[in-house]
Amino acid sequence: MEDDKKEFRIRLIAIISSVLVSTLLMLFKFYVYRLTNSSAILSDALESIINIAASIFALGSIIFAAIPADKSHPYGHGQIEYFSAGFEGALILLASIGIFKTGWDRIFSPQPIPNIAEGTFLLLIASLINLILGLSLIYVGKKTNSLTLTADGKHVLTDVYTSAGVVLGLFVVNITGWYMGDGIIACIVGLNIVVTGGLLIRQAFSMLMHASDPNLLNKISTILSANRKDTWINVHDLRAWQSGNFFHIDLHLILPKNLSLELAHNESEKLEEIIVTEFKGKANVLIHLDPCMDSYCTICKYLCNQRKKEFHNENVWNQEIFTAHGTI
Repeated sequence: MEDDKKEFRIRLIAIISSVLVSTLLMLFKFYVYRLTNSSAILSDALESIINIAASIFALGSIIFAAIPADKSHPYGHGQIEYFSAGFEGALILLASIGIFKTGWDRIFSPQPIPNIAEGTFLLLIASLINLILGLSLIYVGKKTNSLTLTADGKHVLTDVYTSAGVVLGLFVVNITGWYMGDGIIACIVGLNIVVTGGLLIRQAFSMLMHASDPNLLNKISTILSANRKDTWINVHDLRAWQSGNFFHIDLHLILPKNLSLELAHNESEKLEEIIVTEFKGKANVLIHLDPCMDSYCTICKYLCNQRKKEFHNENVWNQEIFTAHGTI
């Protein structure tokens, strides 16, 4: 419980920092835009507005996701984080519309850019600050299993890539005097934002639909294989999904059919305890018990009085076996 509170405080500090820093950088970029009147810099400043809105929404989702499970939400409130990531992706796509419009106008109506050298240097400083913020958010997000923080960090890094492209482009414009490039840079920035927003929406939709997570399934498979017992003949129908920083896991465990209900229940509890411990208490495990069949005798090392065939060779436990439907 204390660890959960600590993680929540870390998440909260991280996302509040994101809101504050993003707000200051947005104001700074609009100042640079007023200094230069560059459409590329304006596109970067407009994206910063979306950063702030997304961070504020992420702040709300982190607070809401921390609410314990109740009768109305027996699986907790962690799924709000995936909705938050999808919402952030949608906001990114929305920002691209204004950026494309600004860039398109400047392509056909190019204008000189005053104070371009000073503006480029100031934007470079803002990019470095954003880079530190984005990497920090991703680090904390992975450390605390928060998709919201990770998504916000990736969004901030998108802003960094945008700013880096603008800085490079304005440097070239300053050298060549080709002012049409200002609008072209803005449109390229918009295209990059569309790709990033689309990927975020796709990831959020996938998680909301409980799409299979190979990394999560591989972790559980490793746990099962490392703790295998003779009485655990096989495992199948393994499924798992993540809600916030909590994991829901269910599987079928095949046990010898001569075990009493009490002994079978004890075996189930032992496996459940192992998995929950490996996930540091942040997992709910549901185990369905299946009795063995005669065909399992050749791969079963457990000695019982109902064996029909001699043991031949222990089968290999892996993710493919565990996730297969039906008995193997």
